[in-house]
Amino acid sequence: MITDAPPRAQARLREYARSDALLSLALPEGASVQALTRALAESMASGETAPVRCAGEALVSALADFYEIPAPPLRVLGVRPHRVTAGVCTYQLFGDYLPSTQRIRVWMRTAIREKVSSPKALLNTLLHEFCHHLDCTKLACPESYHTRGFYTRIDHLYHLALGTSPDARKPLRWIKRGRVWTVDWSRLRGS
Repeated sequence: MITDAPPRAQARLREYARSDALLSLALPEGASVQALTRALAESMASGETAPVRCAGEALVSALADFYEIPAPPLRVLGVRPHRVTAGVCTYQLFGDYLPSTQRIRVWMRTAIREKVSSPKALLNTLLHEFCHHLDCTKLACPESYHTRGFYTRIDHLYHLALGTSPDARKPLRWIKRGRVWTVDWSRLRGS
């Protein structure tokens, strides 16, 4: 995970700083979100997009209800769009969010082998895109920058959805690299 570089325009920099500082998030009741997460994982077994879309819609609708925002439309698509350069996959798109339509799209099959992705990978992508929706509709962050705060909000929802016990959680740790921050995986795994 790498953050966006802070923008240079003052108004956008204020939004970036507000997002970066927002490290906590009210969370819905865990048991219901965890049940919806299990249903999402189970829906992937068939390899078909329709059951995954239904289960994903149920999860994002429950989250949207809790945050009192409109539920975003969800499209679940097949193989991730990707680019191969000199025989190596150099880019792949896991999901996206369009503020103009408030629509989330996620791809459920891996780029090269075209296998159904892991339930945790799809969950993380879905929550990432939902957090863009939350930024745009509730948190007054219409640019929805990838900040440390943005990734921390995803992390809170992700661990709630998986039912990770608080004592097993490890906070994200960051290293500054030029104008951006990146997760320090070695410190995260070792903490």
